[in-house]
Amino acid sequence: ADAALFDQREQSTHFKMINAEGENVDLYIPRKCSWTNRLIEAKDHASVQINIGHLDQSGVYNGKYTTVALSGFVRCMGDGDSATDLLWQKKKAGVGQA
Repeated sequence: ADAALFDQREQSTHFKMINAEGENVDLYIPRKCSWTNRLIEAKDHASVQINIGHLDQSGVYNGKYTTVALSGFVRCMGDGDSATDLLWQKKKAGVGQA
């Protein structure tokens, strides 16, 4: 009786996310800094993720965006603004922005 209780308790503490195909899915997927390609840790509370909206020819938001993630290290060094600007300069030609 004690072994059955132990097995039941042990099974209830293991949580797994399973998708529709039956594959295990991780609960936490770390992000990477768009500027340095470093992993952004869960405890990096200075990191930000910014969505840059795309505009049509008349300057109206068209519902699309580009995501930029910056680590706290980049922001602490004071490079967040220049990093965002340079990343967008490289990316905007590919997405058809002027």
